[in-house]
Amino acid sequence: MLTAYELNIKATDGGGLSAYCKVQVDIEDENDNVPEITLSSVTNPIPEDSPPGIVVALFGVRDQDSGDNGRTTCNTDKNLPFILKLIENNYYQLMTQQPLDREQMSQYNITITATDQGSPRLTSMTVISIQLSDVNDNPPMFERSFYDLHLRENNIPGLLIGSVHAVDVDTEQNAKLTYWLLPGKIRDVPASSYISINSETGNLYAIRSVDYEDIQDFQGSPPLSSETMVRVLIRDENDNAPFVLCPLQNSTSPSKELVPRGAETGYLVTKVVATDRDSGQNSWLSYQLLKATDPSLFAVGTQNGEVKTTRPVNIRDSFKHTLIVAVRDNGHPPQSVSATLRILLVDGFSDPYMKIMDNPKGEVPQEEDHTLTMYLIICLVAISSIFLLSVMVFIATKFQQRRKFIGNSHSASHFPVGHNLQENCGDRTSEAYCQAYNYEVCLAGGSLNSEFRFLRPIFPIFSMDPKNSTDSQDTKTHVKEDELMSQHVVEKQTYTNSLILVSAIIQMVSHN
Repeated sequence: MLTAYELNIKATDGGGLSAYCKVQVDIEDENDNVPEITLSSVTNPIPEDSPPGIVVALFGVRDQDSGDNGRTTCNTDKNLPFILKLIENNYYQLMTQQPLDREQMSQYNITITATDQGSPRLTSMTVISIQLSDVNDNPPMFERSFYDLHLRENNIPGLLIGSVHAVDVDTEQNAKLTYWLLPGKIRDVPASSYISINSETGNLYAIRSVDYEDIQDFQGSPPLSSETMVRVLIRDENDNAPFVLCPLQNSTSPSKELVPRGAETGYLVTKVVATDRDSGQNSWLSYQLLKATDPSLFAVGTQNGEVKTTRPVNIRDSFKHTLIVAVRDNGHPPQSVSATLRILLVDGFSDPYMKIMDNPKGEVPQEEDHTLTMYLIICLVAISSIFLLSVMVFIATKFQQRRKFIGNSHSASHFPVGHNLQENCGDRTSEAYCQAYNYEVCLAGGSLNSEFRFLRPIFPIFSMDPKNSTDSQDTKTHVKEDELMSQHVVEKQTYTNSLILVSAIIQMVSHN
């Protein structure tokens, strides 16, 4: 645009004469143009950890007016972490002057204002938008610094206990959280054997079933780069029945409480003491009289378990009483146990009287009864063994004597049998010959008395010389045979009786 003009002017008269001149016209500027801002480069986004002095944008300002009307200045809003720096020829740099924090301000809209020096002054503005890129400069934070989670005992493995939650003010991958347990031990056992955590959601699960009476609580720490303490409190369940401490219920000889015959109403007989491994109301115990030999004579305190008389004891009351006391807890569902009390009504508390009452006439203590039975069995076994040994020795002796007797008889008689029959008994017309017989003895083993069956002769036995044989010889032969058979019968009967006696002893021992 031209700011001045030159004009050549020619003047001519009527006679033909002319003259020349030059006219210069200068254009006086008016402030009619606003400054123009032109961006050359912009870095967008920029890391939030960018240090001060980093160039964010480069731009230039131009005003078509001249003089003061074309002379411009630029500035930005105050209280921003950015600053403008003039380079040359109306070029400016937008630079950082303070540390940036994306979590406080993730985007800046910077307004650049250009103003000329004309009159009136003209102004133009432009906005540069700067975004800050995230840097993982913030650790995750848990919503609470301490978590109390409750778990019922006797839980099923894999039960969800609760969850922990953390947040991270960073974005995208920098805000993705992963949970895990810190290494540690719970009662010398790795914590990971009691509890596990979902790495993505932070849900906590019980790995094993826990018992309140064994462990009441345990602690673990599920962290990323920050930590929180997690304490799991075990809630008691009513899984234990009351246990009677006094009187002992597992004693071999049950204890007996003595009450004088002259006891008045409210006399303290004894006190049932019980405990419960549970806690809270699950361990609150109450006592109740379930059964009694005489329900009108004794009562049990509901809260303290004291057994007292409800009326005076008189002479007509039985000397022995049995009470069954129930002990019940206050859990849901309630559990109970019973205790048996044995009470004796006595006229005095002397030691001899107590022993008499403990062992009434005709009653043998159970322990002594067992000892007596054991001694009886030992004696019976020893006697039976000695008796059997004696019988066996007796039978062997008699059998040996029998064999010797038979041998001597055969050698002395010289009775022929078989083929020599015709030779020795050739004279059948003689009336003086003698004939001997052998008999087979059959004994019935199932009878207590020996029974004999005389069968036919096995073979006849003749003497060598019938003519010379006498009645005395024949008589001796028959006597020897009778003695032999009698000995055999006695031995058989003795053996049978021995078997019967042993069977009776075994049956008696088995019955005891």
